[in-house]
Amino acid sequence: MHHIVIEATPVTPAVDFNADSGTLSIMGRSLPEDVKSFYIPLVQWIDEYIKSPNPTTSLLLSFDYFNTASSKMLLIILNKFKELQRNGHQVQITWQYPSDDAELENAGQDFAELLNLPFKIEPINT
Repeated sequence: MHHIVIEATPVTPAVDFNADSGTLSIMGRSLPEDVKSFYIPLVQWIDEYIKSPNPTTSLLLSFDYFNTASSKMLLIILNKFKELQRNGHQVQITWQYPSDDAELENAGQDFAELLNLPFKIEPINT
């Protein structure tokens, strides 16, 4: 599988998906005008990865802002991790948020409760 690296823009997050190491990250701001054109290739990559995953896969989500449309795509991605877990693979989600942003902290807690996945919720100093 190819390694995906996408540089952040003012409206899209940085992405680093590495199948060899089983580490995936999405970081920054997510408010793309066409959320599907940004996220669907990532979902498709994860679909391919799930066919032959590492024993352990980690996902780092670190946002300073994301819009509602992005949250729906994040839920799709997180459901893929739920599928990995159901198939007997170890998954670890790390949700980072600015330490002064209760709304982003709550979003991470909501995702964790909704999906019942191993989540680390970590404040970061901005």
